[in-house]
Amino acid sequence: MALAGTSASFEEFEELAGPLIRGGPPPAVGVPAIARAPMVIDTDIGGDPDDTVALVVAGRLVPELRLVITSDEYGGERARFARYLLDLVGRTDVRVVAGSDLGNSRMWVIDGLCPAEVPRQGTDVLGAVSELCAATDGRIRWVGMGPLSNLAMLQAERPELVSQLVVTQMGGAINFRDPTRAEHNFRVDPQAAIRMVPALEPWLPTFVVSDVTFNPAIEITTESRLYKRWAHPDARPWERLFREHCDRWMAKYPGTMQHDALTLAAAMLWPGVRFVRERVALDSIARMSRSDGGTEIVMSVSADYAAFMSWLEDALS
Repeated sequence: MALAGTSASFEEFEELAGPLIRGGPPPAVGVPAIARAPMVIDTDIGGDPDDTVALVVAGRLVPELRLVITSDEYGGERARFARYLLDLVGRTDVRVVAGSDLGNSRMWVIDGLCPAEVPRQGTDVLGAVSELCAATDGRIRWVGMGPLSNLAMLQAERPELVSQLVVTQMGGAINFRDPTRAEHNFRVDPQAAIRMVPALEPWLPTFVVSDVTFNPAIEITTESRLYKRWAHPDARPWERLFREHCDRWMAKYPGTMQHDALTLAAAMLWPGVRFVRERVALDSIARMSRSDGGTEIVMSVSADYAAFMSWLEDALS
């Protein structure tokens, strides 16, 4: 199996990676504690529908989901939409907090999809994470689906909270398709990425990089089985919302690649994503490259795309 961005094969690196680094299913006996740890999702939901898909999967499959924080906020509207979506899948128990607002509006396509009666959500990210950490003995899963702005704020204000997190972050790329730019989640807030990649090194963060996630094999289009299910007259309310969100996105783009759902799967220890330890550095605009003297991370190198799409269809069935 070829590695993303290299001519090497995974087998050449396999001896460097233990079972946890390679990924794989929880063992039949003695499930790792992290597999049942509370989960926080940090998402810029409301642009590419992959965040919407990932949040519904988490709502349906992760009973430990405790907190959703929005990033790259749009006046609190991302948080309202997340609240609405979670309510539609029966997860009224999950707290939603509006996080960092970077003043962007380009990645927003869902005006009017959230009913007016859905209230604005709170904005105390620090308080929400502090409460969850205080109530938890052990580690907490943090699944990053947007820029690293909220993590950077936590690191600046309460670094001891960050030390309790097991971070799985969608972001970064070794060979980004546009070499003049950083990958989107790093590019939106480059300073947060530049600060947080090395800051997380003591806890060996996992990065599911664009080299692996940007692949048409995990793209949902109007011809996909999932989309056709969402467009069916008997579609459930959250499926109809998926279709409307996708229609708006696909008015500009051919489809939605499931970057964030693949990242969620990795955080859930789904076995189809493979990883190696790698040392990386970020330049002044947050472009990632390999560097012998860089920060050590766990980085995705390949994925079984067909198996992932089957997993995703089952998760949304």
